[in-house]
Amino acid sequence: MNMLYDSDAFAVVHILANAALEGEPEVDVGLHIPRHGFEIVDKRAGKEVYLDGSWAEMFQIQITAWQQNTPSQEEVEDTLEGYASLAQTPMVMH
Repeated sequence: MNMLYDSDAFAVVHILANAALEGEPEVDVGLHIPRHGFEIVDKRAGKEVYLDGSWAEMFQIQITAWQQNTPSQEEVEDTLEGYASLAQTPMVMH
């Protein structure tokens, strides 16, 4: 897991499926194709959405664009708000 963004309104975490933890050996998953995703938390609404598959690919393209042309915080949060509008899952503290 890598924290990509954290503000008063949003948090974005990149989750690498089947990634070995530090100090642990890689696990052979056979024919299973590891998938990664992004969790976007809307702190204001108390909801989160997990993007995987084609949604994660689209979000990765957005991140790459941000790396090339550094956006303002407002631009980032406007984009995150669009993705967060997909959120149906209330955040639950463990």
